[in-house]
Amino acid sequence: MADSRLYFRLGEETTVGQNSRRLLADGTITWARPHTNIVHETGPFDPDLPVLAFRDPVGQLQAVIFNHSTHTIGTRQPGKRSPSFYGLAAQELEADLGGTVCFLEGASGSTHNLSLSTDEMIQRIKTAVRVALAFAEPRPVTRLVAIKRPFKFRVRMFDEAREDEAVRSYCRKAMGTYADRCIEVFRLQREKLAPHQGEERQTWLQVMLIGDIAMVGVPAEFFTRLGRDIKERSPFRHTFVAELANDWIGYLPDLEAHRLGGYQTWTGLHSYAQPGTGERIVDEAVKILNELARTNGNPAF
Repeated sequence: MADSRLYFRLGEETTVGQNSRRLLADGTITWARPHTNIVHETGPFDPDLPVLAFRDPVGQLQAVIFNHSTHTIGTRQPGKRSPSFYGLAAQELEADLGGTVCFLEGASGSTHNLSLSTDEMIQRIKTAVRVALAFAEPRPVTRLVAIKRPFKFRVRMFDEAREDEAVRSYCRKAMGTYADRCIEVFRLQREKLAPHQGEERQTWLQVMLIGDIAMVGVPAEFFTRLGRDIKERSPFRHTFVAELANDWIGYLPDLEAHRLGGYQTWTGLHSYAQPGTGERIVDEAVKILNELARTNGNPAF
C-alpha cells in the first residue's frame, strides 16, 4: 500500500443546522417544528467542520474524513431511504475529487436543519469541505493509536404517571390528529421498558489518535452541549466527537435538558438511559484523552 501524508484544516459551516430544542412561551420545549412564540434556544450549535485529507507521496488524494454536528435527516425524494445530506455530499465529493470520502456525524442529538432544502444543505457542506481542503496543511503523524473500552450504564427508573402526562401534554398541543397515536406509541414503549428499570447494561467508548488529532466515538445521539464539553476539556487542541459509534443507546441529553423536558428526554425506546449518563461519558472520554496525552508510546488497551 502507498504511503500517506495527512493534511488538516478546521473548517466551519454555520448555517446547516441549529439547536432545535426551543423554549416556547407556554413553557413547552418544542422539537424541530416551526413556531412563532419562541422564547429562546436551549443549547448550543457547533459549527466546527474539521477535514482530514490523506494524500500519496505525489499529492494524489486518497481519502477525506469530515465531521459536522447536525442530525442526519434529509432526502431528495420523500419516503426514500437515504444516507442523508451528509452522505449524499460525501458521495458527490468522492465522484468529483477521487479517493474515499467519509463523514462522521458529530454530537447532534439536539441539533437539526429547520429551514434549508436537502439540495441546499448538500451544496453548503460540499463548499465548506472544499474550502477546508484548499487550505489544509500537512501535519506529522507520529502516533496512530486507538483505545476502545466498555462503559456501563443503567436503564432509568421512571414514574409512569409523570411520563404519561409529559407526552400527553405535548401531543395535545402540537400533534393534532396524530396525538392519540403518538401517546399510545410511547405508552407501549414504556410498558416494554418497565421491567428493565435499574438494569445495568454495557456499551463502548472509543478514542482514536491520528498524530495530535483526537476523535472520540460515543454510542448515542449525543447532545451538542456534551460534545462541546469533551472538546473543551480535551488536552488535544483538535478533538472531535463522532456519535452513533460502535453502538446506539438512544438519546443522551445533558442534565439541564432532562430538567427542561421535551421529546428527546421522554422515556421510551429512543431515550432510556439514566439521567447523568451523558455527563459520565464525557468524564470517561476526557479520562481516556488525558491518558493518551500522558503516554508517549501505545497505551495499555
